[in-house]
Amino acid sequence: MNFPTLSDIQAAHDRIQPFIHQTPILTSTAINEIAGCEIFFKCENFQKVGAFKARGAANAVMKLTPEQRAKGVATHSSGNHAAALARAASVAGIPSYIVMPSNAPEIKKKAVKGYGGEIIECEPNLKARETTLEAVVERTGATFIPPYDFMDVIEGQATCALELLEDQPDLEIIMAPVGGGGLLGGTALTAHYLNPEIKVIAGEPAGADDAYRSFHAGEIIPQTGPNTIADGLLTSLGKLNFELIRKYVDDILLATDPQTIEAMRLIYERMKIVIEPSCAVPLAALLANKDRFAGKKVGVILSGGNVDLGKLPF
Repeated sequence: MNFPTLSDIQAAHDRIQPFIHQTPILTSTAINEIAGCEIFFKCENFQKVGAFKARGAANAVMKLTPEQRAKGVATHSSGNHAAALARAASVAGIPSYIVMPSNAPEIKKKAVKGYGGEIIECEPNLKARETTLEAVVERTGATFIPPYDFMDVIEGQATCALELLEDQPDLEIIMAPVGGGGLLGGTALTAHYLNPEIKVIAGEPAGADDAYRSFHAGEIIPQTGPNTIADGLLTSLGKLNFELIRKYVDDILLATDPQTIEAMRLIYERMKIVIEPSCAVPLAALLANKDRFAGKKVGVILSGGNVDLGKLPF
């Protein structure tokens, strides 16, 4: 398996510059005192489309051939990848076709429409998403850009840790959430290239723990019936990402929904920034395992801020 090299990731970072923000790193003395370690939050909640997904989508769109561009792009996504791909397509001046489950958050549907994406709704299950997408690709000839299990997307997501480690090279641990694994896989790859001594640890919802179970079993155990407030982390782990996680991730820690809500509230109250539930999972996992992080310098990727404010859990 030929995963992106460090120069591939650096080239992706150059390629997507016009499409993304170089997001800030914030700290909180109050949260550091509570956690017992020094945390550097990489704020992808301030990213274009409000999530790190802008990186992978932009990279994938920019790597299309002129023939592919002419027919546009398609994907299935309940949220941030949908908006990210619609926006990247819009900036590139090409059409996008987004298959979304009927129960996708309204804020995320609005974002896709706002970026000019054509939404095709389907039943809220993976089979319906996949069959609807097949029909869309058949009808339009659009190129399918998967949300996470796709090399160009992983390469784009890897640029987040590239920025984090360029700004804060003395980190001892990096944490990211894991759903499909694109952000975690990309983060682990970048950390491995820049400093193999850095430990990469994922946070995952206890109610959607397929990555945790797969990691410990040494083989992919598909997600079945996930139940968590972290709606961005409901999906099954991707095959490419699992290979990266097996090689380069040190551990996956679980967080319950009450722990995630508490961590989310802590960030709102102490840092005065908006994050979505999925984004709070790594901090929740850290706070539930403080001994592992005591006295360390920890980078935490805040993955996104697309929360429906009418449905805040506090």
